[in-house]
Amino acid sequence: MVAPWFQTARFGMFVHWGHSSQQGVELSWPLVGGIFALPESKPMPVEQYHSSAATFDPQAFDAVALAKLAKSCGMQYAVLTTKHHDGYAMFDTKVSEYSVMFSPYGRDIVRQFVEAMREEGIRVGLYFSLADWHHPDYPAFTQFDTPYKFPRGVPPDPERWPRFLKFMFAQMRELLTNYGQIDLLWFDGGWERTPEEWRTQEFHAMIRELQAEVVINDRLPGFGDYATPEQFVPAKPPEGPWETCLTMNESWGYQPSDAKYKSARQLVHTLCEVAGKGGNLLVNVSPMGDGRLPPEQSERLEAIAGWMAVNGESITGTAPGLEAWQWYGPSTRRGGTVYLHALMRPYDSVTVRGVHIKRVKAVRSLSTSKGLRFTTRCSIPDRLLNSDPIGELTIETPEAVVDPYATVIAVEFAEQPLAEG
Repeated sequence: MVAPWFQTARFGMFVHWGHSSQQGVELSWPLVGGIFALPESKPMPVEQYHSSAATFDPQAFDAVALAKLAKSCGMQYAVLTTKHHDGYAMFDTKVSEYSVMFSPYGRDIVRQFVEAMREEGIRVGLYFSLADWHHPDYPAFTQFDTPYKFPRGVPPDPERWPRFLKFMFAQMRELLTNYGQIDLLWFDGGWERTPEEWRTQEFHAMIRELQAEVVINDRLPGFGDYATPEQFVPAKPPEGPWETCLTMNESWGYQPSDAKYKSARQLVHTLCEVAGKGGNLLVNVSPMGDGRLPPEQSERLEAIAGWMAVNGESITGTAPGLEAWQWYGPSTRRGGTVYLHALMRPYDSVTVRGVHIKRVKAVRSLSTSKGLRFTTRCSIPDRLLNSDPIGELTIETPEAVVDPYATVIAVEFAEQPLAEG
């Protein structure tokens, strides 16, 4: 069973960051010629991509400030790229010199991240790519290997492959033993090999031995506690726990050329939709080479924080609310309260259908705390003959309660069940 905290977390922060952020290019993919899913990820020579590892020095990185920003947004967990497909480790690994510890910065970024998030009460997640396009035993990706032959990549040398697996196991053991409790592991890159080649059964057993309660995404071939639709909110939620990971623009890593940013309103709407379907939204940030967030991302997160400050009750710790036919938009539920998310601008009133109208105790605007006037109606025979009729609830929505991002209305019911269909 997936840890209870994950099943109702609803909101988290993804952090994609590496030495290539200095160059203003996507993590990993430029060195293999780019990929269709990342339109701003342009091909570049392999040596040029790796060159910034020798100069990485993010003196402006402030893990504490990042954690406080995540906290203000109501985020319950945060996931950092400890090692992307390019093989660069953002932590103190003893089995490789291709890491931040051998850069001019020379400090363990993972440790800073873990400690800062933990201090703010945010659950800690670590991203780790199984693929490693730098390690010679993987084998390393060279200019000769371009273009990338998706999905298999460069075939491994049977004699070298066991050495790489020993290295991979060692790095995971470091991450799970040197940083205290890790709440979530976010794997990637597993498409390149089979579960047998990765030895995932043994790998998974080691993980559970070291951190029995850690939540694992579905990208460790053959294993996984939850589904990860990427850059997309499914029309019908997957079975079981799930999470949508989403970039603010079209890129995971810092790319100043990518100006196709979603608005703060779009991001809030996506959060409402995901929460209404019982999933989690993992929104990505991509620090610049010096460690600061791009202004466009900070501005959006600050706007989300302002909205969550007064509406977060309708997101964090909730369950899905009403059925789609009952309310034209997402809704969530906590105990006897249903939260209606109006993603389209409400005019004079809004209507909820298929609810026990005599159980409605109160209706209020969540952002203003103002009580809202409402009326109910149902079939006349039901009102005459049924002591607990099901009908419609119409709520007045004056201009003063309309939120510029998403208007949330809380409907308090006397008891369960709230609705039937």
